[in-house]
Amino acid sequence: MSAVATLTSPWRGLSPAVWILVTARAVNRIGAFTLPFLGVVLTVEFGASLSQTGLILALFGAATIPSRLLGGADRLGRRRTIVLGLTGCAVAQTWIALSHALWSAVLATVLLGLAFEIYEPPSQAMIADVTSPSDRPAAYGLYSAALAAAGVLAGLLAAAISHVDLRWLFVADALTCLACAVLVALALPVDVRRETEELVVRSEEVSVWRDRRLLLLLACGTVFATIYMQLVIGVPLTLLEQGLPKSGTGFILAVSAVTLIVAQRLLRLQQFDDFRAMTVGYVLLGAGLVVTAIAHSLTIFLFAAVLWSLGDLFLLTRYLTQASGLAPEHARGRYLAVFGLSWGIATTIAPLTVTQLLDAAGPKGLWLTSAAVAAALALAQPWLRKRLARA
Repeated sequence: MSAVATLTSPWRGLSPAVWILVTARAVNRIGAFTLPFLGVVLTVEFGASLSQTGLILALFGAATIPSRLLGGADRLGRRRTIVLGLTGCAVAQTWIALSHALWSAVLATVLLGLAFEIYEPPSQAMIADVTSPSDRPAAYGLYSAALAAAGVLAGLLAAAISHVDLRWLFVADALTCLACAVLVALALPVDVRRETEELVVRSEEVSVWRDRRLLLLLACGTVFATIYMQLVIGVPLTLLEQGLPKSGTGFILAVSAVTLIVAQRLLRLQQFDDFRAMTVGYVLLGAGLVVTAIAHSLTIFLFAAVLWSLGDLFLLTRYLTQASGLAPEHARGRYLAVFGLSWGIATTIAPLTVTQLLDAAGPKGLWLTSAAVAAALALAQPWLRKRLARA
């Protein structure tokens, strides 16, 4: 068996629609390295204070909440919804790159938030539509692997461009958003799974807010997403506090992506059920956060990135598998949209917690606090298993 066949063996037999969505998302991911640098740009390029930067990034996070709900509404059809979201991101990224005043950058950042999450619910729902429940972990695993592979290029490109002008990061991201939109518009059918009027009506009759299992998963997912977004926003600011080069963030992103790719091939993740996998994931995530707290050189930060990236590998796909498994077929988009609010809430909270803890307790206080929360979540998994089973 060839090396390529060995590498792709877990994903053979998946629907062409899955591969198209994954390819499009990977193209977009190559340019989607601006968010970790957004706080640095606001601080360095536009002269915002640390507290102002936290507030602006919180506005971005708040704007992603209606963005996620719009993406899950299924009113325009999934393909058109994806194209709309990606085009909106491209416009906002270009606006940020062209801004010369803080107020203009703030408006562009809010617009970016309003478009940022539109893509996710329809694309994740499409993947669930065209795969059987037993194939979904493999499909979402392919999704994560493709993002990780693109993340290697994204990190290296970010490290290179950040030496020139941080604004070029946003130009590059705008171009990849447009490329992704064109690929989706040309390659995907109007709807991978056509939604009839009857299905829309039935979807509206399902009250996702009454599903206690989903709400519990949403609460736990929000805490995890907040830790994740604290890393995205806080690591570049921590490097800045430590006097390390801005390009270090790009190398950390690249190492994180390589870790996800290699570990996904070497570790037999299928032998863990969802809750055991999440326990292991939180332990690794917590260990990475502790190392981040004591790091003072780029080498140690890179080692920390390996640890918390391994934790993310165990956690990200399992949350998606759990959420998609809860949903009735005709309401899957809405379920994933509501579960995805965890990321909007986290993106609102994380900038405030990062900047406030950095201000009050420094990097060590920020990351040790986050590690303690990760440890608590690891201990809570048996309880979560029982609660979801009862509900």
